[in-house]
Amino acid sequence: MPQFLIEVPHPEETLSCARIVEVFLTSGSHFLTHAHWGCMDGVHSAWLVVEAANKEEARLVVPPLFRAQAKVVGLNAFNLEQIEAVLAQSKS
Repeated sequence: MPQFLIEVPHPEETLSCARIVEVFLTSGSHFLTHAHWGCMDGVHSAWLVVEAANKEEARLVVPPLFRAQAKVVGLNAFNLEQIEAVLAQSKS
């Protein structure tokens, strides 16, 4: 199943930050309770990696209040053969 990285930015004010973290932690969603946060390093965003059928389904993991500002990115991996084929094609 495809994987997606979801980034959910939020305000840096301490109270706003704490309230958003609380929403994630009390959601009951495994994805949300295991989010990674950048707040302690001054980057006020949460990141999640989820498996979903498509971007729209992945976005549904995010609480409704934060969906509009969430960025959903499809993830992929490369192997050396794929990259060598692309590089060889560009030489033609």
